[in-house]
Amino acid sequence: MITVRDKVRFVETDMMGVVHHANYLRWFEMGRVAYLRACGISLGELMEAGVIFPITEVNAKYKNSCTFDDDFEVQVKMSAFNKAKMEFRYKVIRLRDGAVAVEGHTRNVFTDKNGHIVRLDPIWFEKIQKVYMAEKSAEE
Repeated sequence: MITVRDKVRFVETDMMGVVHHANYLRWFEMGRVAYLRACGISLGELMEAGVIFPITEVNAKYKNSCTFDDDFEVQVKMSAFNKAKMEFRYKVIRLRDGAVAVEGHTRNVFTDKNGHIVRLDPIWFEKIQKVYMAEKSAEE
């Protein structure tokens, strides 16, 4: 599991001081980028190599609200991975009391700049596979 910690910014809240629901999706993205970094991959490098990975599916189940200035943690686990796609599961934890704010899932496919699905080159695949398999082994 990869984790990212941050603090709720005022701009991320609505008029009631509660985090606007769309910001949790941004936090999922922070987690995906951190996951790739943990694999030794810079998102910029991957894109420079002509590989992008658009989201084809996203869902979120909102359970508890985060509010302005709350510290939170995004927990990210890869739930499926092959040369054409990757899927992640997320939990956003409100740190002041350990409450789960949101649980979610995303699916990304690997494409070229024209949006055609591509198979991930071995140089990238092997880096991600190593972290993914270590994570799966730790769960067993």
